[in-house]
Amino acid sequence: MSFWDHLDVLRGTLFRSILAIVLVSVVFLAMPERLFKAVLWPTTPDFILYKWLGLDFGMDLINIEVSAQFFAHLKMSVLMGVVIAFPYIIYEIWKFVAPALYDNERRAVRKGFGMSSFLFYLGVAVGYFIVLPVCLMFFMNYTVSDAVRNTISLNSYISLFTSLVFLIGLLFEFPTVVLVLSHLGLLTRKQLKEFRKAAFVVILILAALITPSDPFSMFVLSIPLYGLYEFSILVCKRDDLSE
Repeated sequence: MSFWDHLDVLRGTLFRSILAIVLVSVVFLAMPERLFKAVLWPTTPDFILYKWLGLDFGMDLINIEVSAQFFAHLKMSVLMGVVIAFPYIIYEIWKFVAPALYDNERRAVRKGFGMSSFLFYLGVAVGYFIVLPVCLMFFMNYTVSDAVRNTISLNSYISLFTSLVFLIGLLFEFPTVVLVLSHLGLLTRKQLKEFRKAAFVVILILAALITPSDPFSMFVLSIPLYGLYEFSILVCKRDDLSE
């Protein structure tokens, strides 16, 4: 195939992926109450983690901008569109890259793509059920003075929700990348082991970028991310049979 033929195939892949996101987003645009019942659940005392820990925690949100609720609805609808359509997007990417691979490479990449959706949803679950509520409890109970009361805006919560749920889901794709690169001969288990110390520093930097830059939220997010790095070493192709 020529360059323009490849470009045409890529355009079709992008079009179908975007169409899938749009269709799912429209569904959530039509049902704002159900969507935000799930989005706002971590702010209520009925959230599963608070009940499990026996905590009476909840928080009220306010809106201080005219268009904030509309754009929050639009943003969360598109985000859910990406989350729900993720397996289909992965399938479209696989169809695009598969013809360019040799048989042994295709098997390895297929395996990586096969577990990518599971890891993505696992990351979303970790962010939603653990990291987000823990950070909310910390921030809502942290004050510099009794004269300053924490009153959280809808935009602030949506921003935190997005970074702690969606981006963590994407970060959980790291083992998939490692598995594919190792079977393509571009990465070895030995290299990952030697990079452990540097990886820990990189993980701390990523945690600081994703979460508000305070030691507590960095620590909460760094634990699953480092565990993910160790898991990546396990799924990486062995350098030799004696390892």
